[in-house]
Amino acid sequence: IEDIAHGLARVARWNGQTKGEHAFSVAQHSVIVLQIYSQLYPKATRQEKLITLLHDAPEYVIGDMISPFKAVLGNEYKEIESRLQEAIHLRYSLPPHISKTLKSAIKRADSISAFFEATQLAGFAHAEAIKFFGAPRGFSADMFDFKPQPVEVAQSIFLESFQTLEDRL
Repeated sequence: IEDIAHGLARVARWNGQTKGEHAFSVAQHSVIVLQIYSQLYPKATRQEKLITLLHDAPEYVIGDMISPFKAVLGNEYKEIESRLQEAIHLRYSLPPHISKTLKSAIKRADSISAFFEATQLAGFAHAEAIKFFGAPRGFSADMFDFKPQPVEVAQSIFLESFQTLEDRL
């Protein structure tokens, strides 16, 4: 998990095109998605939360690409990402494939985070972010820490989140 945390803390969301002294990392994003998911689904299991925290874990190897570029790369990219995700899941005793319901729930939390990242960090207008990510009903940006952190801090908060979930076994 240290390798994953190390890598994700150094991968910038939005291709690094964000406000602040530091890039907003995939590690920070993953922790916020977990926080949002936990609020949306308070009865979620430890396993579901761990899957949520690791939802972008393949990016520690392949980096974070913006959705339009992923679409251009097509099925080959999706296959590589999927195989990496399966391997990561198996390493942490998680099911290699997740249900459509869980995938959709994680995507909902991911979209809420993306909305706030877009408006708070990436310069999107409110209306533009709604068009791409939908309106985040019941949530506000001040509920979460969207301040881009140094890599050491981002790595630490990711590891702490993972450890908290592991300790609940």
